[in-house]
Amino acid sequence: MNGSVNGEDQGEATRSGPGRLLVAVYAVFALAAGARAGVQIATRFSEAPVAYALSAFAAVVYVLATVALAMGGRTSRRVALISLSIELAGVLIVGTLSIADPAAFPDATVWSVYGRGYGFIPLVLPVVGLYWLRRSAVPAPSRT
Repeated sequence: MNGSVNGEDQGEATRSGPGRLLVAVYAVFALAAGARAGVQIATRFSEAPVAYALSAFAAVVYVLATVALAMGGRTSRRVALISLSIELAGVLIVGTLSIADPAAFPDATVWSVYGRGYGFIPLVLPVVGLYWLRRSAVPAPSRT
């Protein structure tokens, strides 16, 4: 069957319909976070190394999520699940720490204050991504 179940390719399941928009938004965030982190690290790293390193880490997570959601195969879905889970944990942890101890983050990261600088999309995006992974799951073929 070559990766297809009931005529539907597993990769197609995550990147069809609303999945296309999700992949596009992740790609934009990967580019935005990566560009921001790159400039910050290249020009002012000594000012806020933790914040800038976290932004770079977020960019890597967004790239992984983008590629995994776009590919959508069995292994890619696992990578997407792990990436989205790390992203959600990062947003929650960094968001909480940036509120509890603002001095620890002298400059904002993508995940600071739960992504406030990006319209809270970093908080909503992994939840939507995890929902989409679950919703687009292709049922395993029955073995009867």
